[in-house]
Amino acid sequence: MVSSDTRVATRAAEAPVADAGSVWQALAGGPTGFLGSLWPLRALGYLLAGGVLGLGWLFLAVGLVLVGIVLLPTGIGVVALLCVPASAAGLAGLERRRLRWLDRRDAPSPHQDASEAARDEPGAGGNAARRALRRLWRRTKSPATWVELGFAVPNAVLSVLDLLVAVVGLGLVASQPFALFTVVGGDQVMYGEGIVLTEAAQVLPWLLLTPVFAALACYLFAALAGARATLARAVLVGPRREKELDARLTEVTASRARLADAFEVERRRIERDLHDGAQQRLTGLIMTLGLAKLDADPALVARAQDEARAVLAELRDLVRGIHPSVLTDRGLGAAVEALAERSALPVRVADGLGARRPAEALEVAAYFAVAEALTNAAKHSGASYAAVTVRGGEELTVEVRDDGRGGADPDGGTGLTGLADRLAVHGGRLRLSSPPGGPTVVRIELPWTDGQDGRGTA
Repeated sequence: MVSSDTRVATRAAEAPVADAGSVWQALAGGPTGFLGSLWPLRALGYLLAGGVLGLGWLFLAVGLVLVGIVLLPTGIGVVALLCVPASAAGLAGLERRRLRWLDRRDAPSPHQDASEAARDEPGAGGNAARRALRRLWRRTKSPATWVELGFAVPNAVLSVLDLLVAVVGLGLVASQPFALFTVVGGDQVMYGEGIVLTEAAQVLPWLLLTPVFAALACYLFAALAGARATLARAVLVGPRREKELDARLTEVTASRARLADAFEVERRRIERDLHDGAQQRLTGLIMTLGLAKLDADPALVARAQDEARAVLAELRDLVRGIHPSVLTDRGLGAAVEALAERSALPVRVADGLGARRPAEALEVAAYFAVAEALTNAAKHSGASYAAVTVRGGEELTVEVRDDGRGGADPDGGTGLTGLADRLAVHGGRLRLSSPPGGPTVVRIELPWTDGQDGRGTA
């Protein structure tokens, strides 16, 4: 009789196997729980699917290479050859999905989502074939794609081992039942030269080996599948995550340094403008008022009034450069329209926000990004007009388009890198499309956050 405490202990020992996060944890949980779970079937399915995928990719890759070599003079061959690493990336994506069969940890892809990639070029035109070629080229030149190609080639060779182990293991399990079926059918079974079985009663003792063969096959499947999954994770996930974190840390450090430099430059500009502009004008105004007080000259009073107006206008311009009041009072759409009125280019503004207001920090970041984009368009693009579109939703999106010569480069000192850093502080992105010949499209994307005090609601 089994006590209740013993039953509880048995369930507690077997529970980790059923809830194991990986096949290795299931193997470490003991034979009773492992052999009674679905992990052996998962491992067998992993090996069979991996063998089919690996060999299928190998035949596809060989075919693409042959087609590429034959059709290389026509240009189609180049596309076929580019499809080889791209197909390896597709195989790697399937491998990362299959890792969930044996390991419940996430296996994210190093590649950008297709929808995100399509948004990288908001102004890109062309037909579907050209867009497909651009995506193919973007995927091919990715370093992660070549890592995946380096995985796919030996993986195709190891796929033969996967299928061989699966077939041998299944053959061992089915060997004795098949021997019984053969003898019952009137044939004989030979085990070497000295053992010949002709009757069912002679086969029955050998049939007792079937559970042993089945247990050995289960452990063989699990061990090999676990090793193959560990290899796939190490190549397709592990180093990429570490490199990604290192790259992000490096980018954050560089971004902070650029922001600190930009803030220092802005502080010095404000200080210089106050010292050389408004301060000098105020000094002159004081002197003029002093002379007017002594001489009671109406001309000096009029001159003092003109200087006061000039100082006021200069201070307004300076304050507007720091934070425009129209942005606080009327929102981003009205502030962008005010920018358009002062722009050297004719600018058409389409405000899709309506009464909605995002958080003030988002409005400020988007406003100065639009101001920089319009300034660049007026100074560097040779454009005849520009258009600004403001939209809300899950993201605050502002698109600045001009019909200039294109060829804008973030590394060319146009201030786009600083804008990208400023948007990144709020989790935003700056996307640029500026092919030679134009048009240039600057797309500002910020995650929408409603403003306080009821702002942001319709």
